[in-house]
Amino acid sequence: STQSTWGFSVVPSFPPIDRFTKNMASSESITKTAQENAEEKYQIKPSYKNTFKPRAVQQIVKQVVDEYLQQKQYDPNETSNWTKEIAQLIKSKIKELKYARYKFLVQVVIGEAKGAGVRIGCRCLWDSQTDKVAEYTLQNDSLWCCAMAFGIY
Repeated sequence: STQSTWGFSVVPSFPPIDRFTKNMASSESITKTAQENAEEKYQIKPSYKNTFKPRAVQQIVKQVVDEYLQQKQYDPNETSNWTKEIAQLIKSKIKELKYARYKFLVQVVIGEAKGAGVRIGCRCLWDSQTDKVAEYTLQNDSLWCCAMAFGIY
């Protein structure tokens, strides 16, 4: 009776040890460099110095709205333009504060003052540690204006 034994072995081929260690060192340095770059680019939270400051922004909103609307009378044909101009002015002045990596949303609503109540609300995804809002409401004899500026990181 003939017995046959089958067997084989696999021997992986490795580069010489000195080249292997060189390659490992270079891939680790590449990985570290990529991680360091990722940490620099993808900050989850701003530094305290660069955090959106609602009081400073509220002063800007108040100043712009007061200067623009204080002496105006309600005109339904002009309010559309007024809201756009006020929102652009507020946004440009907030950008001068140089909050890095923040996105700004400005909403301005103008209505006729007739003694009726108004409720304004909004919904959005929010990180309460980094995302903030500043708002100001003006009312004179003929109109009211509610301006909100959102800083979203």
